[in-house]
Amino acid sequence: MAIATKKTTPTKTVKKPALVKTATRKTTVKPATKAAVKKTVKPLAQAFAQAQTDKKPAKVKKPKLVRDSFTIPKPEYGVLDELKQRGARLARPVKKSELIRAGIKALAAMTDSAFLAAVSAVPAIKTGRPLAQDSK
Repeated sequence: MAIATKKTTPTKTVKKPALVKTATRKTTVKPATKAAVKKTVKPLAQAFAQAQTDKKPAKVKKPKLVRDSFTIPKPEYGVLDELKQRGARLARPVKKSELIRAGIKALAAMTDSAFLAAVSAVPAIKTGRPLAQDSK
């Protein structure tokens, strides 16, 4: 007898879809007291911060400084030195720039007639750098 053999065709294997894990959220119930405390603390903290800023003095911006040069006769320059020494004798050391600024403030405070008299007492000089002199 002849044995009949059956030809088998290869079968396709079907992949099963992978299981997707879903993140589970733990929900915790917070006591109502914590929410109430947060609601009252935040306005109190803001009020305290506002009170602290009210106590601090407002920041004063420093004035922008300008550097300049000028020509001055030697005798008037000597007067600046005498005024510096005078300030030191009076226990108040003074810098040249402070003296000049004080003079500007004094001129600004004068009346128009006093200002014109003070400016008229100062002779006009040629502006610019002085010529270099040969020192022998």
